[in-house]
Amino acid sequence: MSDDNFSEYFESYENLDVHHLMLSDEPRMLSYKHAILECQEMFMDKVVMDVGAGTGILSVFCAEAGAKKVYAVEASELAKLAEQVINENSLKSVVEVIKSQVENLDISIIGKVDIIVSEWMGFYLVHEGMLDSIITARDKFLREDGQLFPCVAKLYAAPCQLPTFFEFWDNVHGVTMRCVGEQYRKSKSLKPEILPVNQEDLLAEGKLLVWLDLHSVTHDELDTLAGVDTVITCNKNGKYQGVCIWFTVEFPNGHEFSTSPMNQPTHWKQTVIVLPESNAVEKDEPIAFKLQLKKNSATLKWYKLELDLLDANDVEHELPCYCYLTKCIVARTYISEQTNDTHSDQE
Repeated sequence: MSDDNFSEYFESYENLDVHHLMLSDEPRMLSYKHAILECQEMFMDKVVMDVGAGTGILSVFCAEAGAKKVYAVEASELAKLAEQVINENSLKSVVEVIKSQVENLDISIIGKVDIIVSEWMGFYLVHEGMLDSIITARDKFLREDGQLFPCVAKLYAAPCQLPTFFEFWDNVHGVTMRCVGEQYRKSKSLKPEILPVNQEDLLAEGKLLVWLDLHSVTHDELDTLAGVDTVITCNKNGKYQGVCIWFTVEFPNGHEFSTSPMNQPTHWKQTVIVLPESNAVEKDEPIAFKLQLKKNSATLKWYKLELDLLDANDVEHELPCYCYLTKCIVARTYISEQTNDTHSDQE
């Protein structure tokens, strides 16, 4: 990424509207606050690095949890405001704000740390590419037995209905405008949409596509994510009109934070790939696709999302699969019989 692109990226975080949005996101804020303050035994007398500290609120939580030193690393001009927040909360003796990209920070300045805290997640988890900065910070600054908050990240997808993209055009104040809706969806299907999806519009439970252990994931592994043929069984009748994507992160104490439609809404909402056409589906019908996330070589903080729709008959299904295809019914029956025979032998 060019220096101009990096400057533009960091300048975007100097907009206080962005921080008002994030700080107003109660599930986000309470998840981090609880994860940190409920782990006081981990933070007590430890050295912490807050990567991409923003306004410094996570650094404050770490200090409140008992950290003896917190380095709040912030690359944008917001670092000056973070210093004022730290002073306002009488934590200057504990929290030190460092205006720098973590990639440019010299190890001699702070040495090794016990814990790295960061809220690095973007839309569909990896948008903005900040996870690369966390990996750099981990490899450069984290002690061998150190902790990461969060420590695990997961990406899910499920087929969904999108009534505002489809049914809306059937009757616009008494006028049928399906032809306009068709063109509208074609334009919308060219890039992911960020919008809230009602949980009742999910056609299946989420399928885990990506599981990242932040203690071991590498930069190279982030170049391409997912990309595996996926089969999902519908749990209701409905209209297959898009693919809904969300993420979940886990903290060392087992606390979990999710942007699923089944959870309280967040500023991330959900990421949706809109299909150009609507397809009726039935309960227990399998839906197959391959979703791949590739780093954009021109703008490394962005990803290209590629969705290939597949024929469920041609794709291998996980076992046991509960779809209505004959091969899966036969496989389920066989597995059930083998299980029953094993139980009988044990008795």
